Amino acid sequence: MTVRLTVAQALVRFLSVQYSERDGERQKLFAGMFGIFGHGNVAGVGQALLQSELEDPTALPYILARNEQAMVHTAAAFARTRDRLQTYACTASIGPGSTNMVTGAALATINRLPVLLLPSDVFATRVATPVLQELESYGAGDVSVNDAFRPVSKYFDRVWRPEQLPSALLNAMRVLTDPVETGAVTLALPQDVQAEAFDWPDELFDERVWHIARPLPEASIIEQAADLIRNSERPLIVAGGGVAYSRAQEALQAFVEATGIPVSESQAGKGSLRYDHPQSVGAVGSTGTTAANALAAETDLVIGIGTRYSDFTTASRTAFQNPAVRFVNLNVARFDGGKHAGLPVIADAREALTALQTALGGWSVDDEYRERTDELAQVWDGIVEQTYNPPAEVTDRLAAGLLTQGEVLGVVNETSDPRDVVVCAAGSMPGDLHKLWRTRDAKGYHVEYGYSCMGYEIAGGIGVRLGAPDRDVFVMVGDGSYLMMSTELVTAVQENVKVIVVLVQNHGFASIGALSESLGSQRFGTAYRRRSGDGRLDGDYLPVDLAANARSLGVDVIEVDDRAGLEKAVATAKAAEGPVMIHVRTDPLVHAPDSESWWDVPVSEVAELDSTRAARTSYEESKQAQHWYIAPVEED
Repeated sequence: MTVRLTVAQALVRFLSVQYSERDGERQKLFAGMFGIFGHGNVAGVGQALLQSELEDPTALPYILARNEQAMVHTAAAFARTRDRLQTYACTASIGPGSTNMVTGAALATINRLPVLLLPSDVFATRVATPVLQELESYGAGDVSVNDAFRPVSKYFDRVWRPEQLPSALLNAMRVLTDPVETGAVTLALPQDVQAEAFDWPDELFDERVWHIARPLPEASIIEQAADLIRNSERPLIVAGGGVAYSRAQEALQAFVEATGIPVSESQAGKGSLRYDHPQSVGAVGSTGTTAANALAAETDLVIGIGTRYSDFTTASRTAFQNPAVRFVNLNVARFDGGKHAGLPVIADAREALTALQTALGGWSVDDEYRERTDELAQVWDGIVEQTYNPPAEVTDRLAAGLLTQGEVLGVVNETSDPRDVVVCAAGSMPGDLHKLWRTRDAKGYHVEYGYSCMGYEIAGGIGVRLGAPDRDVFVMVGDGSYLMMSTELVTAVQENVKVIVVLVQNHGFASIGALSESLGSQRFGTAYRRRSGDGRLDGDYLPVDLAANARSLGVDVIEVDDRAGLEKAVATAKAAEGPVMIHVRTDPLVHAPDSESWWDVPVSEVAELDSTRAARTSYEESKQAQHWYIAPVEED
């Protein structure tokens, strides 16, 4: 039997009956579809979504976005919140509507998050070429701007004919539900093909359940890993995002309580243990804690769990200073498992940890190492406490009426509930949060730092709230990132998605300003100031009223100037039913405590500025501590 539908109608019907399953838990793979309609998709996918909504509003709900990049961020944040077991699809019109999604695609693929992108494309028939918004290629007739998605997608296809749709969809589902291969999947849909009818076999629209696998480790590899651990003196775990996606937190806790091995965390892995767990030493690397970085410098065995070892995690390969250091990498992806010449334990994180604990048979680090871990953690906790509650020598030098950024983070952390979620992505706050945020719940921390994309915060916060509607979501965003992409607040208002946006106003790019200063570039071009009489951007601060801007978008806004006001504002926002913004000004020149670490950002080798020359000298000195990490694992 067949049913006659357009390509777009078949697409929507197919997506509405796809499910994922892991550990016997089944859920719809697609919670809905985000979109912005234009001439490229309004009569194709748009018509199909309308028809679907009239038949069953729950089949594939449609959410109107305000920016195409933002809607991909929202889908990615939702997928991360749902441990990659669910996601959204995104539809956009031809030309700029589609290419706006390229940045979102890159973010999703870098962070290994499943999103389905449906960019509209030029006419397959080419009868009306060139159509509005078509970029003609002089060298190839089958190329469009959507080919820009190829390098940032884990799977790309263009459906030139209706007959191609089934294979394209099945391949898309395969990649979206594969823990190793997942990322952005792009199916480009020519606008005329979307509206073309075809007789589809009924079985295309049967419910399909895609099993999310938990690959088991090889017994011989587990034994090798266990031998390396037994023969180590100062092992250190680096917990990455794979711990969260595997839901391996309980297995990790059992493993480290049995072995005493301390746990440091990447940005994606933060929350793998509670901040106050005896084996927790917090963030590691360029934005790490002094506790984690001190242990990292000494460790002779790094046990990476679900981490891709970004340059921030390894402090640009300067974190692990022991010349005898070796790596054991528990990872579902062989690509990451082999990094740093490590022993690759290719398996699901939960299954690998359970097997490794059994293989170790009661082995533990010595008491001295446990005591050192505890001492270092306590020292760092005291530093955090002073940052949350600055002493008089700090507050006395603040600009009148301002808070420090660390104080703002402390107030939000201490007045929010343990299950509330903090969201951030770019600027100085991700680094401060990584070091300072006391995570009390495995899902309480959501910082996008694979792509560190300015503008992600509000859109991502909406995705987190959609994925966890029973949790309050605090979106921490600086004025620079807010100005990149604030319009999704309108989506939050329209859908009544409650997010609490804490806007930190510091009149510019605080993170890059501080980096610029450290590299000898004197904060050039990083402050929001008027152009002065000598032609430089060093005049008065711009009179931009971001609180008024948010109000104009329909959001309730609370402006605060002091600590008591901020504490009251958080309580008010938590009691609210819809989106709220808390607007607070901070002093951009008071920094968070130092990680005693490094990040490799090259400095000009020649310069006329004394500040740049001095920074170059410092850079060359730091570069001496960089390691290749290419020594192979040695078997005893």
